[in-house]
Amino acid sequence: MSSTPFSIRLPNELRESLATISRISHRSQSEIASKAIAEYVAKNEWKLKAIQEAKQEADKGVFISQEATVSWLDSWGTDDELEAPSSDIT
Repeated sequence: MSSTPFSIRLPNELRESLATISRISHRSQSEIASKAIAEYVAKNEWKLKAIQEAKQEADKGVFISQEATVSWLDSWGTDDELEAPSSDIT
């Protein structure tokens, strides 16, 4: 994988912790920071995409009412479990 230089500012305490981890693990600070950023992005990227998609869906102005949602949820686990509600607000 190719890489590109990237500069960031870190609080002194975080920079010192990074240096300590680097020394103990015998890995470069750059390698540790790069891995930490990659893990953060992987962990949060799906959430941000889901929020963006939800906003785009909301911009269409079609919603499911709270009443319909609550009725559906209340039916879970009963003999008369309802199908997921359809949009009923525009």
